[in-house]
Amino acid sequence: MENAEQKKVIFSGIQPSGELTLGNYLGALKNWVKLQDEYDCYYCIVDMHAITVRQEPKDLRRRTLEVLAVYIASGIDPEKNTIFIQSHVPAHAEAAWILNCNTYMGELSRMTQYKDKSKRYGNNIGAGLFNYPVLMAADILLYQADLVPVGGDQKQHLELTRDIAERFNNAYSPTFKIPEPYIPKAGAKIMDLQDPTKKMSKSSDNPNSYILVMDSPEVIRKKISRAVTDSIGVVRFSDEQPGVKNLITILSVIKGKTIEEIEKEYEGQGYAQFKKDVAEAIVEELEPIQTKVKELISNKEYLESIYKKGAEKANYVANKTLRKMKKKIGFIPLAK
Repeated sequence: MENAEQKKVIFSGIQPSGELTLGNYLGALKNWVKLQDEYDCYYCIVDMHAITVRQEPKDLRRRTLEVLAVYIASGIDPEKNTIFIQSHVPAHAEAAWILNCNTYMGELSRMTQYKDKSKRYGNNIGAGLFNYPVLMAADILLYQADLVPVGGDQKQHLELTRDIAERFNNAYSPTFKIPEPYIPKAGAKIMDLQDPTKKMSKSSDNPNSYILVMDSPEVIRKKISRAVTDSIGVVRFSDEQPGVKNLITILSVIKGKTIEEIEKEYEGQGYAQFKKDVAEAIVEELEPIQTKVKELISNKEYLESIYKKGAEKANYVANKTLRKMKKKIGFIPLAK
């Protein structure tokens, strides 16, 4: 027990707003598995974040359970980690309100994601999308996280989290740990298969641009065969060949081979065999996960036991921080 307390705390989460992609798996989940022995990890399914964009209720419920199943099937052990659903811990919403009152409109309006979305949606953008980074700050700070695995698109949000935490600490005395970004050694950013200048995303209009964790082997093979390459015809990890570079990254992360090893292996071979091998590597990696996910989804009782246990632990830890926050800002505690 003492040992667990000495471990650094990591917090991370994925939205159940769509099916998970190969990018989510290789960029996040595969790395999370490696962290579970070294750190005290809180892995959340952030369903409260998902509703910043309107969701179909039955789909949100289905996908929340599916994300939970994918976490476990990917090797995230419920015995070693705290796996929970965000909306099962009311402290997230309460802490977000308190932090909202310590955050400036100017800070939130500078967030790149908000600026992009407000350009796209104009005045029809919801207040939730504007306040989204404050809820993310609450997620992280409630667990006194030391480290947060972040991709490039979330770095700005983590910076804001640090600013909010420091402001609160300065105003009310030290309350929160100031979290640091955790950049994995083999940080894999998986790009769009049709436009390799963009990150792979399930929100793309073209289904050929991403691979879903639950895609069948035939679909995976088809999507990789259609992946954009170039007319150079050389398997080389170069910015001039973003499509090929992306496929090399995928193969490297799955097979644990270096970039140099892959370049050497396909020297003088062109793209046909290379693409075929990338597709087979993905199929091989995802098939056991898919089988396990289907098994878990059919066992609702087991999944329920996992998220209940996770919610108990998460509530205990989050409420400890929330009580401190409330006391410091002057709220009267409810007498026992």
